[in-house]
Amino acid sequence: MKLNLILSAALIAGTSILSMAQTHVEGVEYYRADQLSNAKELLTRNYNNSGTDKAVSEYYLGLIALQNNNAAEAKQHFEKGIQINPEYAFNYVGMGEMALKAGQKQEADKYFKDAKKYAGKEKDEKASLDIAIARAYYNVDPVAYAKEIDKNVLQAQKDSPKQGPAFTNADIYLFEGDRKKDNKDFGGAGNQYEMATTYNPNATEAYVKYANLFTQVNPQYAINMLNNLLKVNPQSALGQRELANAYYNAQKYKEAAAQYEKYVQNPNHFKQDEDRLAFLLFVDGDYQQGYDFATKLLAANPQNFTAQRFQFMNAAQIKEMQDQLVPMAEALVAAHKANPENIFAPIDYNLISEELSNAGKADEAQALLEEAIANDPTNRDYYKQLAMVFVKENNLPKATEAFQGFIDNTENPGYNDYVQQATYAFYAGVQNQKENPAEAAKYYDMAQASADKAKAIAPNFPKPYKIAGDIAKQTTTEDQVASVAVPYYTEALTLIETSDNPARYASDAKEMYNYMGNYYLDQKDVPTAVTYFNKYLELDPNNDAYRKFVEGLTK
Repeated sequence: MKLNLILSAALIAGTSILSMAQTHVEGVEYYRADQLSNAKELLTRNYNNSGTDKAVSEYYLGLIALQNNNAAEAKQHFEKGIQINPEYAFNYVGMGEMALKAGQKQEADKYFKDAKKYAGKEKDEKASLDIAIARAYYNVDPVAYAKEIDKNVLQAQKDSPKQGPAFTNADIYLFEGDRKKDNKDFGGAGNQYEMATTYNPNATEAYVKYANLFTQVNPQYAINMLNNLLKVNPQSALGQRELANAYYNAQKYKEAAAQYEKYVQNPNHFKQDEDRLAFLLFVDGDYQQGYDFATKLLAANPQNFTAQRFQFMNAAQIKEMQDQLVPMAEALVAAHKANPENIFAPIDYNLISEELSNAGKADEAQALLEEAIANDPTNRDYYKQLAMVFVKENNLPKATEAFQGFIDNTENPGYNDYVQQATYAFYAGVQNQKENPAEAAKYYDMAQASADKAKAIAPNFPKPYKIAGDIAKQTTTEDQVASVAVPYYTEALTLIETSDNPARYASDAKEMYNYMGNYYLDQKDVPTAVTYFNKYLELDPNNDAYRKFVEGLTK
């Protein structure tokens, strides 16, 4: 009796019809593409569907169990396959591989002989069976059974149909490609896989194996090969999925999202790939489409935490949805707390805490970020976000402590980082000035240390000098307060005036010009005071009250 074709010859006719009908075919493709867990899911999912050859499904489920070192389960599958169809050869091959694994070669040879009784008369079928037996030996011990492997490969070449001197059975090329890949001969493997597609354009797994060789080192090679596959078999879920992944690996996120959208319409897609599409729509910046897709997933499954996450992430980027974000954020936190499997990623912690903080829910935002830090104390962004929560609450001591965590977890803090910390620490000192002078002194020291580090990085920038002057004013006695900041402010203003873009420092410059003007006015040096006041007016020419004050000094 002719074989039920399940290797490449089996997939020549009617592949796309079977794919859309959700039969064993897609599971077979995934197995032959070395994706065992996906293969098992599809073979199991489609087992009772019309059109599924259950004997074929049992063979591949048995092979998967063997590779997972579950001999008992494998035996059940192969025996059930033989019971379903005693004339289907490949389950005998599976039993033979089991016997080899158990060290029973004579028993294995008997099973292989039984398999060949049902090989049929077509050459392609015989060659595919020869390769299946060679693989059985190879899977158990490619060294110990080298002679048996080569003998069966040679037999497959003899049995195969020919084009001139070349044999055309795709399984031969696939097996040789796998052997070369195992020996790290990736170029040779790619050549063999390409030969398989030449002689059997429907050998889906050959395209995929070729693409997988190149998807990291030359993604475009992979993309081209998978596009070739989909020209032949546009309904292949494996081909659709692998092409989407190839676009993703090439960082072509828009193309990846478009391909995933096609793929998730295929009845043989995996639910986890819906999550990947939701992610890609967000990354690509298509927030409305991403929101709509996540909402659709939630409608189908309200417990889909990933869909809930991406619904919120996209909504957070849509201006018209701002008034809906707080309840969405709180619902996410509740779902996260209710199930330990509902895990947040860094983007969740940051986006949700920001929204809660903006809504005046500082305690909730703080608790969420403290959880994030407990889970990953090296993630500097959590500390920075927590500092901002405290800033919004005007709690600069806490902001300073949080931002120090950001500094400590940054490999090479930059100028702006140190300036930011110096600013937080300075105002933390100011807030403690009256009630706790010792605590204030601690923060002033932190501010000065950070300002010094910023100055070391960028000695020609004025901000560190300005901060030093601010600290000096706060930490000196009343009778000195008028003069202590002068040398620092003088240096800062000189750097501003000689910079390429003085206007960028306008706010600090105005504050210091006003201070310097008043200082010299107190010293009875009116001309110098007026000079500084006029520089202030250059930056704020519409300040009529200030202008009248200065004009009064010159009369």
